This record gives sequence, structure tokens and C-alpha cells, in this order.
Amino acid sequence: MTEQPNHVWEDPAFLAQAVAWVDERLADLGRERTGDVEQPHVRSWATVLRVPTADGPVWFKANTEALRHEVLVVDKVSSRVPARVPALLGRDLERGWMLMADAGERLREVVVEEQSLGRWHDILEGAADLHHALEPDVDELVAAGLPDLRLADLADRYADLVAQEWVEPRFREAVPLVHDLVDELASYGVAETLQHDDLHDGQVFVKDGLNLILDWGDAVVSHPFFTMSVTLEGGVAWGLDDVEDSEDIWPYVDSYLARYAPDRPELRTAVPPALRLGWVCRALNNPEVSGVERNDVRLRMFLDGKPE
Repeated sequence: MTEQPNHVWEDPAFLAQAVAWVDERLADLGRERTGDVEQPHVRSWATVLRVPTADGPVWFKANTEALRHEVLVVDKVSSRVPARVPALLGRDLERGWMLMADAGERLREVVVEEQSLGRWHDILEGAADLHHALEPDVDELVAAGLPDLRLADLADRYADLVAQEWVEPRFREAVPLVHDLVDELASYGVAETLQHDDLHDGQVFVKDGLNLILDWGDAVVSHPFFTMSVTLEGGVAWGLDDVEDSEDIWPYVDSYLARYAPDRPELRTAVPPALRLGWVCRALNNPEVSGVERNDVRLRMFLDGKPE
């Protein structure tokens, strides 16, 4: 992926165009901006603007060309499962721009305030709802540029990734294991769909008691259970005090499965191979952007179940 330089997002001409577009969308809604726009988030791949209004802030986001499909993802999610994302107030699919309602407080801070991880049960139930709801949109999302990391090609793509010089030989030796895990997971016949692929406590916000899922830039089409790799092994398992394996992830798995397929108890045995392969999926998702260090951690999570 070719990353867009930060100065493009900070260029006065771009900012003027973005603010004018926001003002037009607000006018369509019978609202208006009440102050200067702030730019709290600037990355090579995206930028976010905070826009004050009399009814509270709204948020503009622009993506680099390679991630413009995020707007379509958010559009689909907001139309099919609106209770799980902040309201989409405006969108420009061609430019990759969107305007969203305020999402409230980040879960990372809410967890500290509440001293509880309990909200993850509801979030995982919401993820299950999303996975089912977006199944009909898979072909359209892939055609729009969403990465296609379904099981059929996962092992071959893993083999290509680990053939690179920086990869330890033991990861190349694991290619047959990936094939075996793929075959095992595929045998359960679970429909592949949209999955977030980076669902952690920095991507979930709490507004009026609702847990909302944001930042779909890393979303892919793949096995729905892969979501649990980052969410549970990469986050919840570390508990409130950031201690590895201090929190039992299986009650959270059960919350997800009870919502996803209450009549298929055998799917609990599909979770271990899915957790392993979820890290393969994460490593294959835009590896050029992630870089060698992050990809090495993801490969270690796949093979060892721990980052080091």
C-alpha cells in the first residue's frame, strides 16, 4: 500500500474542501457548525476532524485511496445494525469521506472507571450480530477493495508471507500446520463475512450506555471467529492490570457463540483453531503498513499463543 504523506491532510486546500463539505452535510441536516474545526488525528493513511455544533461534536474522517472502502463498510454496518455504530451523517464513497455522530467515551477509559471488563460480553454479542447481518454484502465489499482473506486462499498467502527473508524458519516450517488448521476450521461450515480484525478497547466507544464499534479501516472478509483473536487473546486475556492470561477468555467466547449460533454447541471446538488462524489473518492484513515488528508479534501469537 502506498501511504499518503501527512502534509496532504494538513494542506490548507484539503482542509478548506473538507470543512466546506462538512458544512454542506450539516446544512442538509438542519444543523450548523458553531466554531473552528480541530484536527486531533493525523496519520499517513487517514485524518479525523472534530466539528463543534450546538448539539455536540460531529466527526469527519478521510482515508487514503487504499482505504476508501471503509466508508462503504460503515455505510453497510450502519444500515444493517445501526445500534452498533454511531450514526452516519454523511458519506462520499468516491473520496472516502464520512461524517459521523459523536461516539462518546472510549472503552479503554470506561474500563478503568468501572473496573470491569463486563462490557465485552455485549460487544461480542454485537459482533455476532454484525457478522450475520453483513453476510449478504461480502461480494460488494470485496469488489470495493476490502481485503479478501477467506479460508480458501489463507494457507497459500501465509506461505508467501513467511517466504520473506525477515521471517524465522520455524514460521516457514508451519505452512503444513496452517493447511491443517484451515481444513479443520472449514469443516464446520461457518459462513465467512465482514470482520473488524482489530477490535480492541481503543476501537469501542460508550455513548448513552451503548457500546459502539468504530474504525473499520482494518476490516476484512474472512472467518467471523477471527475477530476473537485480537479481542480476547490480544486484549481481554490481559485483564484489568495488563497481566498476561489473568482473565479467562472462555466466558466471553460463550457470550459470542450463544448469540452467533445458540443451536450449534459444537462450534466451541472450532474456536481454538480459529484463534490461531486469526493471527495469520491479522499478519496478512496489509503487512506493508504494519511493518516487520508487528507482523513478527502476530506470527508468534499464531504459533506460540504469546507475543514473545
